[in-house]
Amino acid sequence: MKIRKEDKVKVIKGKDAGKSGKVLSVLRGSNKVLIEGVNVVKRHVKPGVVSKEGGVLSIERPISLANVMMICPKCTAPMRVGYKIDGDEKYRICKRCGEKVDK
Repeated sequence: MKIRKEDKVKVIKGKDAGKSGKVLSVLRGSNKVLIEGVNVVKRHVKPGVVSKEGGVLSIERPISLANVMMICPKCTAPMRVGYKIDGDEKYRICKRCGEKVDK
């Protein structure tokens, strides 16, 4: 999987196209990612275990991995992710500028 937790991504398709945010979690089984502030839906909950008061909550829902692109830390543009291997080390690179993405 080319996108990992804590990566900064931009939504390229769907109702939230153009928005960007940090990846909160990656759901490998369904090829989806949960992004901070993107795909926010309203959820009506009764008072109980989830919420003592109840009411309408705004929560983020997962979005398809195909609808997001990672943002390069150097050129600050959406990028395609590539890989390079140096000896025993494998790391991600930006296809546009060639900058190493992994820390």
